[in-house]
Amino acid sequence: MTGTATDTSSLRLDKWLWFARFVKSRSLASKLVEDGRMRVNNVPTAKAHYAIRPGDVLTFALGPHIRVIKVVALGQRRGPAVEAQQLYLDLDPPMPRKAMSPDGLPDDDLAAGAQRDAGSGRPTKRERRAIERLQGGDD
Repeated sequence: MTGTATDTSSLRLDKWLWFARFVKSRSLASKLVEDGRMRVNNVPTAKAHYAIRPGDVLTFALGPHIRVIKVVALGQRRGPAVEAQQLYLDLDPPMPRKAMSPDGLPDDDLAAGAQRDAGSGRPTKRERRAIERLQGGDD
């Protein structure tokens, strides 16, 4: 039941998260689970050794997004991204159109806040000197 070598119908939760490329290392996968931010079939779990099977639904927070993932296959190794995407079915609702960039990728919240209209914000050195001239500053 804990994903041993003889039980091929289940796999440790932390290993599967690493195989499916949701985290960069297995220790980060263990930390994600042990922090109590993971639900398997709507039941909270804090054990990295929890055995998952195909058909289980995982719900967890990853960055600013809540991910809802259905396990399709268990996998044998941490392979390329194309292979990892075949291990799960993403049940997340699609992102709203306004949050998508023209290339189809989600916009970063920080990048959207960094854009501003020309002329707003701090004046340039040239603009500052013109303001000082208008106000009668000494040069």
